[in-house]
Amino acid sequence: MDFASLMSKEISKSKAPKSDAPDSSKPKYARRGDVEAARVAAYNEEQERLSREREEKLNQKRKFEDEEAERRRERDDKKRKLAEESRKKREEEEAARERERRKRVGLPEVPPTEAGDDKDGANGEEDISEEELLEKLRGMDEPAILFGETHKGRLKRYRRLVQRSLTPKPKMSDGPIPTTLELVPEVEMKIPEKVPKDLEGKRFLFRQLASYFNMVLKEWELALAKRDLSVKQSMQGRQAYNAMVQSKENMTPLFRKLEKEDIDDGVVDHVVEIVSKAQQRRYVDANDAYLRLSIGKAAWPIGVTMVGIHERSAREKLHQSDQQAHILSDESTRKYLQSIKRCLSFAQTRWPPDDQLQIMG
Repeated sequence: MDFASLMSKEISKSKAPKSDAPDSSKPKYARRGDVEAARVAAYNEEQERLSREREEKLNQKRKFEDEEAERRRERDDKKRKLAEESRKKREEEEAARERERRKRVGLPEVPPTEAGDDKDGANGEEDISEEELLEKLRGMDEPAILFGETHKGRLKRYRRLVQRSLTPKPKMSDGPIPTTLELVPEVEMKIPEKVPKDLEGKRFLFRQLASYFNMVLKEWELALAKRDLSVKQSMQGRQAYNAMVQSKENMTPLFRKLEKEDIDDGVVDHVVEIVSKAQQRRYVDANDAYLRLSIGKAAWPIGVTMVGIHERSAREKLHQSDQQAHILSDESTRKYLQSIKRCLSFAQTRWPPDDQLQIMG
């Protein structure tokens, strides 16, 4: 091939149109508004895609939770049915054992119970829906659901609360120690020397004791309030006031026992003797009764009580006495007996005896 043909071939190649040349149909420049509109459209499309994905995830999660709740409900129903079946089976076994025992012993058979005897409507009381029952319990400032409590248990608890609210509360009397015992006037506070044997007499005696101690504590409080300010602020004045306050607190268990009529007869006998002699202004005799109550008459052996290896026949009688010390029974008894002694000490200053020999040391 000659030079001329080579040159013509190269020139023809250079004149051929290039494939990567820019398209003249496309504009060389773009408007800013068109670019912004395209960006906004792409952003909206992306947000719609993300929203669809979130909605799908939420639907899947909700579906999973519903399925899980359904499975849990089925498990709870199955457990409840199994528990009910086991309870019925246990009751049937117990009834069978009871019938077998009665048959073996020779007792008459127990009559069969009706099917609806154990339901709430058997006593004429209708059932309450769960939502209404929870609202009523919350309205009474009570816990709506207790741990392990069934609907039947909640219903029984609600009825007990309603019955308790309808029951009138006992009226508390005014005084240094509020009590449900009806206090008697001062003219009826004369305590007998012996405890009555009948129940009504004991109840009236407990009312007399509560009235007397309330009167003594009130007079004690008034006497301390009438002192001068300098005496009140002194060390002895503050100690006297603290003793009065402590006596009121310590005698509260005694009042509660008098209200419940749950007090030892041995303590009542001695307290009645103390108060009776204090009302007669025989404070030395009252102090002797207090000592018999607190210390007792039991023998207190001193020194060597056993010589040898054999037990002496009369040694056990040293601690067998009907006058044991009640002050060592428990802490609350010791405290209110000590408070009675403090009331006795104040009473001899408020109501001094006619006989000077009856003043305690």
